[in-house]
Amino acid sequence: MGAIGTGNAEHYRWGQGCDGWHLLAGDDLSVIEERMPPGTTEQRHSHAHARQFFYVLDGEAVLEMDGVPHRLRRGEGLHVPPGAAHQMRNESGADTRFLVVSSPKSHDDRVSAPMDAVS
Repeated sequence: MGAIGTGNAEHYRWGQGCDGWHLLAGDDLSVIEERMPPGTTEQRHSHAHARQFFYVLDGEAVLEMDGVPHRLRRGEGLHVPPGAAHQMRNESGADTRFLVVSSPKSHDDRVSAPMDAVS
């Protein structure tokens, strides 16, 4: 097994021009690098079983969790436990790059959260 990065990992597009790369795609552990352009946001959701850790590599983002916004800058991260409604947003004027580490994998575990879940 060789080194993996955005140049050779499985790539996908999501949301409003956002990118994701599966750096590790195991059933028990998933590591994804994502890029969000300025002004983009993901849909608010939760996971029934997966816990996640979001870690900002470049830029800054707002990770809203259970109605509380957390501004994350380069070198900062936040744990999202199972069942916590969350939404990542790029409110800055530059691209944001971050890692999403999930255990177990989160792609088949997503539950949409209603908009009124935000206080």
